[in-house]
Parts: sequence; structure tokens; C-alpha cells
Amino acid sequence: MAQDASVRLREATAGDAEEVTRVYLASRAAALPYLPRVHSDADTLAWITHVLLPGGRTWVAEGEAGELLGFASLDGDELDQLYLRPDVRRRGIGTLLLERAKEASRGELSLYTFRRNAAARAFYERHGFVAEAYDDGGRNEEEEPDVLYRWTAAGLPADSSDSSGSRGTAGAV
Repeated sequence: MAQDASVRLREATAGDAEEVTRVYLASRAAALPYLPRVHSDADTLAWITHVLLPGGRTWVAEGEAGELLGFASLDGDELDQLYLRPDVRRRGIGTLLLERAKEASRGELSLYTFRRNAAARAFYERHGFVAEAYDDGGRNEEEEPDVLYRWTAAGLPADSSDSSGSRGTAGAV
């Protein structure tokens, strides 16, 4: 898989909320069709506008024409979201976004992804994340069993503290 040299990463702005929402919804629909829809599109836009974008660090990947291809959001040491447009998967964009999140971290990241999301699980495992805990779905709104993954930069001791909570699921990569 070659990385697309025409992709540019930048910090997300409030003006990106609608495009980020479109990517989020399209990605989840394509990669996670088994998930129940627990929020309307309007509620999802409101969450991205008023919670996700102002509440953490979010980067967007843009194509050469300026179109939004994907995004990643970091909340402290948790990779809260990482989603790509369905038509741009397997072009290295998810890797670029994940590497940016790793660079911005303090040398460790955790994330949750759904157990049934085999593609995302394989992606994170290829990038050094290790499954640490399995949940029955009681911690997320979809009530879908998930997995806690953790990555630690080489040379740093792994922190065994639990960062569980009702956060997002870094999902459809």
C-alpha cells in the first residue's frame, strides 16, 4: 500500500464540522452496517460541532482538491475517532492520521474499537497496538462488544491504568 503524496494533514477547524460529519456517517454506514443508529444525522453534527471538535485535537486529511478524506481525533491519551471516506481506504491515509496522533501523544495511546470490526482491529495491530481488555458493550451507546487497545512508544513502560469511560470508538479505518 503506497501512501498518497497528494494528501495533506491539518488541524480541523469549526468550519470542518459538516464535512467531518459526512465522513463519519458514510464510513460507519459502509464499514459497520450492523451498528444500530442511535443518533440522527443532525444530532451527530451537533456532537461533532459542539463536543468533538472543540473538546480535543482533531486533524483532517485533505486531497489535492481540498476535499476532506478522513479525520482523527485525540482526547488526551485516547484516540477517540479515526474515520475515512469509504472510497479512499487502503491508500495510507489512515496511517498518516494515526502517525500524527502518535506524534502528538505523550508516547502512549489507547483506543476502543468494536470486536466485530476486523479491519480496524487488524489495522491497529499492524501499527503496534495491543488488545488489553474486552468489554460486553455496556460502555458504549451501541451496546456492541468492544476491545480496548493500547500503544506505547518504544522504550517507554506501558501504563496499566484503565482509561475506560463512555468515549468514542476509533472505528472504520
